[in-house]
Amino acid sequence: MTDLDIAEVAHRAGLPPSTLRFYEEKGLIAPIGRRGLRRQYDPGVLERLALIAVGRTAGFSLDEIARMFAPDGQPRIDRQVLAAKAEELDRTIRELGVLRDSLRHAAACPALSHLECPTFRRLLKSAASAAVTVPRKRTPRPR
Repeated sequence: MTDLDIAEVAHRAGLPPSTLRFYEEKGLIAPIGRRGLRRQYDPGVLERLALIAVGRTAGFSLDEIARMFAPDGQPRIDRQVLAAKAEELDRTIRELGVLRDSLRHAAACPALSHLECPTFRRLLKSAASAAVTVPRKRTPRPR
């Protein structure tokens, strides 16, 4: 396969060129040269971008993803890190399941006011204590 310019990589990966340039700044991808003003990439960059997408979907930061590649660009993924992320996702799934069930209950609850419903009040109390004690880590996603 022949080298790909930035527009072709962006099209195939479903990403804007600005994201590719951002990933380049972060050291996640690297062009192999230029043709005129356009960056050129090895076709293998598409697989690397797919791995980055999987990492982002799983909740890894770009810095964490960068550490999953060896200096030669080959994947070097720590299995213990993957297992820890899987455990974190399991906790999140359990928490979201409780939240889903509570919202379904609140939607069908016969109480005149949601504030009269013990289940809804537990949901509020849980949300309030989580918001106070465990601030959620938000990682901005490049577009």
